[in-house]
Amino acid sequence: MEYRVLGRSGLKVSAIAMGTFSFGGVGAFAKVASQDVADAKRLIDVCIDGGVNLFDTANMYSLGRSEEILGEALKGKRDQVLISSKARMRIGDGPNDEGTSRFHLIRECERSLKRLQTDHIDIYHMHEWDGVTPLEEMLSALDTLIQSGKVRYIGCSNYSGWHLMKALSVSDQRLLPRFVTQQIHYTLEAREAEYELLPISVDQGLGVTVWSPLAAGLLSGAFGRNRAPENSRQAEGWSEPPIRDKERLWAIVDVLDEIAKSRGVTAAQVALAWTLSRPAIVSLVCGGLTEQHFRDNIAAVDLKLGAEELERLNQVSRAPYIYPYWHQHNFASDRFGAGDWALHKSYEDLGPV
Repeated sequence: MEYRVLGRSGLKVSAIAMGTFSFGGVGAFAKVASQDVADAKRLIDVCIDGGVNLFDTANMYSLGRSEEILGEALKGKRDQVLISSKARMRIGDGPNDEGTSRFHLIRECERSLKRLQTDHIDIYHMHEWDGVTPLEEMLSALDTLIQSGKVRYIGCSNYSGWHLMKALSVSDQRLLPRFVTQQIHYTLEAREAEYELLPISVDQGLGVTVWSPLAAGLLSGAFGRNRAPENSRQAEGWSEPPIRDKERLWAIVDVLDEIAKSRGVTAAQVALAWTLSRPAIVSLVCGGLTEQHFRDNIAAVDLKLGAEELERLNQVSRAPYIYPYWHQHNFASDRFGAGDWALHKSYEDLGPV
């Protein structure tokens, strides 16, 4: 296993993290899977044996049942691992059952701690943007949780670029805790994060963790133009991630399959290795239904793709060169900084556009 420093912190996290999205199977999450405590213990042992030290959950996964199962399964192992959880999403019918208000965050953190059977959460993410609560209130509440020892580090998830920069600016100006990480969706099929989120992470020192790095299995090798497993979450009607261009997806899958065959590895390992090679990426949050799924994912850390393989994947998957980036490519590339190259490196082969 490889361990990477999480942004501007001293914390090292495993390049593969375990996602617990499938723990519980309550409500809409039954479309994903329904793993119980026994399943969780077995899979967690495989992950720990493989060097995984980060386990990711959220208060709203299976209406809290995911946290309960993770807490029970980690008994006796808590001091060996890091737990990441999240709050912000709606978890009830009341007017304050969502958001990042002081009321909601402190209450939900305390509820999560009880479900997880722990006295602290190592990384606490704001699960989505809240445009109603002032950022000063949100960050002050997180400061309270940090000062009380209930939270160690903070991060965000699913923010847009301006949301993230605004939050970082408020932290810096008001001397409030600063995000050290963001958790985003980023794959060969979904490279939109390269426009703003990855450049900001490089420039501002955030470590990026990735949710659903195999696009809910679409990049795992199990799917193709004429193949799809019957028990997949797509077959059950799960809508994430949305696929805007199926032909592009299958073209990416074809290249993954070809590289995997030539290297004697799985398509999933190739997809994960590509993502781990990208700027600011620290850890990939991988779920799975079987022990072999996790062993395969962990093995991807040791796969180093060559320059030609990386370029093949880049060419088949890179996102449209939209404004203002094509203009910057034409007229500003001689003065690009490290953050700029997090996007523009993928288009370096192009002449004027």
